[in-house]
Amino acid sequence: MTSAVLMPVYNEAATLSDVLAAVRRHFDGEIIIVDDGSDDGTAELLARRSDVVVVRLDRNCGYGCALRIGFDVARELCLEQVVTMDCDGQHEPAHIPEFLKALDQGWDIVSGSRYLPTSGASGEAPADRRAINARVTALVNEVTGWSLTDAFCGFKAYRTEALTRIPLTEPGYAMPLELWARAWRAGLSVRELAVERIYCDRDRSFGAALDDPERRMAYYLEVWTRALEEES
Repeated sequence: MTSAVLMPVYNEAATLSDVLAAVRRHFDGEIIIVDDGSDDGTAELLARRSDVVVVRLDRNCGYGCALRIGFDVARELCLEQVVTMDCDGQHEPAHIPEFLKALDQGWDIVSGSRYLPTSGASGEAPADRRAINARVTALVNEVTGWSLTDAFCGFKAYRTEALTRIPLTEPGYAMPLELWARAWRAGLSVRELAVERIYCDRDRSFGAALDDPERRMAYYLEVWTRALEEES
C-alpha cells in the first residue's frame, strides 16, 4: 500500500534535520511536512530539501488544523495510509514499520501508547500532563468501552479511507478528543502499540491560558462533549 509520514511542525529548526534523517532510516515513502507558520528558520531548512512535500502556512493555525491540512494532502496524493508523528525528537521512527503493518492487518487507527507495560521511558512527563492524560483516557474508555492507555499520543497511523468517515474541525490541541469521539461513533477499529515515553522539553508551552491545567482540562472536555453530541 502507498503510505506517508505526516509531521506538523512549528519552530522545530533545532530538531528537524535529525528527525527527518531518522525517519528516512526506517521509511522510504512520502513525507509530508505542514509548517504551521514557523519563524525560527524551519522554513529555510525545508526549502533546501527535495525529498519532502512541504505545505507552508503563513500563520500558525494550530495542531489540529495542521494535521487536517496534511490529511487532505495525503488524500490528494491518493495515499492509502498515513503515519503522524511529532518533529521534536520525542517519537522514535523505528516504530513506523510496525504501525504500517498493523494497518495492513485491518485496523483503522493505530495509536501509540507511552503507558503500556512494554513502553520504554526516557525522562519524566510533567505531573499535570500525565494526570490530565489519565483523566481524559479514563473518560474516553468509559464512553467507548475501549481500553486505551494513552489518549494523547501524537504518534498514530490511519487508513485514509477511515479518515473520510470522521470529519475533523477542531484546530487546536484537543483534536485527539474530537478524533476519538468521531471514531467511536463511526465504528472504527482502534489498536494501541507501545512506544517510548520520551520527554526532552518539560517546559514546552500549550500557549496562553492552556498552560493552566484546569483550563486545559475544561477545553478538552468541551471539545469531547461537543464531538459526541454533534451530527457527523
